[in-house]
Amino acid sequence: MVFKVSILHLQSNLTVESLTESFERLYESIKFLIHPIIMKTKWTIDSNQSDVLIKMRHSIIAYLAGTINKFSGHIDIENNEIEDASIEFSLDVNNKDTKLEQIDTHLKINDLFNVNEYPIISFKSTSFEKVNKNINFLKGNLTIKNITKAVELDAEFIGINAYNGDQKAGFEITGKINRKDFGLPFNSFNQTSGLALGQDIKLIANLEFTV
Repeated sequence: MVFKVSILHLQSNLTVESLTESFERLYESIKFLIHPIIMKTKWTIDSNQSDVLIKMRHSIIAYLAGTINKFSGHIDIENNEIEDASIEFSLDVNNKDTKLEQIDTHLKINDLFNVNEYPIISFKSTSFEKVNKNINFLKGNLTIKNITKAVELDAEFIGINAYNGDQKAGFEITGKINRKDFGLPFNSFNQTSGLALGQDIKLIANLEFTV
């Protein structure tokens, strides 16, 4: 490939402005050779294939599937790495179809969340910070019992796989919240096999995205 530049034919009235303009035209012609084209793809959440696990130490409180809860958002993937993410979900902890796996019989889900009055737990991200391929921070507002707090969650990109001809991207969000911050009962330190339940609640969101 040959590029012809008009400034090679020097003239006595050549100016700095004309030189600059000629070099700018040259750069526009060959910049694709200097900077390779990078394709960024936006993936959206497949709500039916996403879920959230709510647990405490030694006790799984609830498994909330996407088929009965709302998940929305997207991730931008560039060169098999997440470049940006926006996540939002709304969980109905009082849904009768919710699968409960309460290991501690003394710990009832209503003891923590008062589900009859405050059945919805929601999260909406406000920013995404990329550290490296496997470490990302997703910041956002978490609402439990009508109390909203800013939280920071860890986000991990699991990878991309093909399923039934469709491209699927896996993304896991994990984080711990202090029950006291959200007005959750602080006196549920029942004993399970001699081990006390913790004051932190752990959220594990398994999210699946498609193009």
